[in-house]
Amino acid sequence: MAEKYPPAMREEAEQGFEPGQDQRGAPDLSASPPATPARRPDGQTERFGPRNNGRDGPGNHRQSFAAIDLGTNNCRLLIARPQGEHFVVIDAFSRVVRLGEGLAGSGRLSDAAMDRALGALQVCADKLKRRRVHLARSVATEACRRAENGPEFIERVKRETGIALDIISAKEEARLAVLGCHILLEQGDGPAMIFDIGGGSTELVLVEQGDAPLPRIVDWMSVPWGVVSLSETCGPEPADADGRAARYAEMRRRVSESLAPFAARIEHHLARRDRPAPLRLLGTSGTVTTLASLHLELPQYDRRAVDGLIVPAESMRGISQRLAEMPIPGRRELACIGRERADLVVAGCAILETIMDLWPADRLGVADRGIREGILRSLMAAEGMGERARAALRRAKREGPAR
Repeated sequence: MAEKYPPAMREEAEQGFEPGQDQRGAPDLSASPPATPARRPDGQTERFGPRNNGRDGPGNHRQSFAAIDLGTNNCRLLIARPQGEHFVVIDAFSRVVRLGEGLAGSGRLSDAAMDRALGALQVCADKLKRRRVHLARSVATEACRRAENGPEFIERVKRETGIALDIISAKEEARLAVLGCHILLEQGDGPAMIFDIGGGSTELVLVEQGDAPLPRIVDWMSVPWGVVSLSETCGPEPADADGRAARYAEMRRRVSESLAPFAARIEHHLARRDRPAPLRLLGTSGTVTTLASLHLELPQYDRRAVDGLIVPAESMRGISQRLAEMPIPGRRELACIGRERADLVVAGCAILETIMDLWPADRLGVADRGIREGILRSLMAAEGMGERARAALRRAKREGPAR
């Protein structure tokens, strides 16, 4: 049987996010390593509109904050407002854009892919204005990191939508993913592995939980295999069963070779555990959430049912193998996969199975949250620190110079 975290540990609902839902279980944001609020053009954050809109006085913290994550496969937006130690989502958007389509072969973003991404980003820009967003950060990940014309695309996005995308490093991507989803780690002793299977890369982070609000990052790695990059590198999917099996085996071989240095590097750390126990795993990606939906036999994707779920690892492995054996038309008919994911989900399964081979676990935690939530927490933490500094300065001015 799958197990769920209590409702208080779950986030907003899927797509549309039912505005007003509270994100609970958030860490002490003052302890996080935030992105410092700044005015453009420093490539970090953007301010929109007046600091106070008539309703929001100093320290009221009712301003809305936004995070945009433009990945190799998806464009996602989250807009939220702080509420105590948590935040309430007021708007969201997600669209499959396949920005990295063809990148593995050409080294460039195609015109069609850039046009799709620009269309999604224009929707995001309209929402930022309509929601009177106070502070936003917009990031681009592996596709723009790798593409020869990535910087040109970033300039075009700024010119046509007003959104200033920041191409972040793999290290920053891993940090934001951990900040956004670590609260869903299953309780337990010893280290844990958080991983994010993206469109163009996969990030893995080994963490240790202590008394601090945030886990300590012990080590991390990013490999250039995501559902798009791995699918394209291994070529079109064969129609026959033997061909599909051979392609899947090649996918797993490539991922295993790329992860081997990281596995060797952290082996001594895992061996030092006083009471050896299966490593706790937490996955944040479309692959993991899709497989969790199939495990639950959902008629359609339901974020509230999936985010925070803990699934037996063998169930996830069995689903992965069945999907890999199935031809594309069969996968298209499955609920929660459909046409958009039918050709890419097999690569995600290969990455997931390889991770479970290298770091065996009894159970797998599932998170439908990550970079966007990490950005929002960083922005809110930094803004809170800035507000406290401004309040201290105002007090100092009122009190006058020390006598």
